[in-house]
Amino acid sequence: MLINENLDNNPAVLLSLLQLASPGLPLGAYSYSEGLETLVEAGQIDDRTKLGNWLSDSLRLGAIRLEAALMLRGLRATGAEDWDVLSYWNAWASAAKETEELRSQSWQMGGALTRLLLAMQPEDNSIKEAVRVCGNNCNLAIAFGIAAASWHIPAEAAILAYLQTWASNLIGAGVKLIPLGQTSGQKLLFSLQPVLTATAGEILCLADSDLATCNWGLSLASMNHETLYSRLFRS
Repeated sequence: MLINENLDNNPAVLLSLLQLASPGLPLGAYSYSEGLETLVEAGQIDDRTKLGNWLSDSLRLGAIRLEAALMLRGLRATGAEDWDVLSYWNAWASAAKETEELRSQSWQMGGALTRLLLAMQPEDNSIKEAVRVCGNNCNLAIAFGIAAASWHIPAEAAILAYLQTWASNLIGAGVKLIPLGQTSGQKLLFSLQPVLTATAGEILCLADSDLATCNWGLSLASMNHETLYSRLFRS
């Protein structure tokens, strides 16, 4: 998959992409494990190989694939200033969350990102209208799409960045929970590049009628998380 020339010809777009994908972006991602903590506690994931298999399967079949597709629709709707469509996909994203923990995570992180965008660019009417349309419960995927559209980040690059930040955050959680060494975690992230790239290419071609996910394992892990004896993460 070739990334749009905008990144090569416009350093500001590349810098915006790096900022949007930065682990330093204050969204609170570090406080979530998205069910991974439950799986580690149950002994289902206890080494780098099993974590890598879980992440790969999630990228091919799971919720993150759907989330990235919704992010793309948020990007396109914002770019076209089609606020009815943006509102529709934000509501769709909320309805697709199968547990309260996952929905609350998406709203918390999405709200943090929209507030950041408003603080950084208070005069940008497109951002203000997009945030107004989504209201207080803006999902992370939609907020990420709003940011990518506002910063003119190409769709292909935005999808890769969204998937990469997801994988990086969960590997960081795995480093703490399993535990893994930092080098082991980076090796795992590097090894995921082919599946990240392949998944991003597939997401670009998904029609609205193809939006689906095989997500029952994540849902069960998320539902059981709140009853763990001890927890490092919020989900």
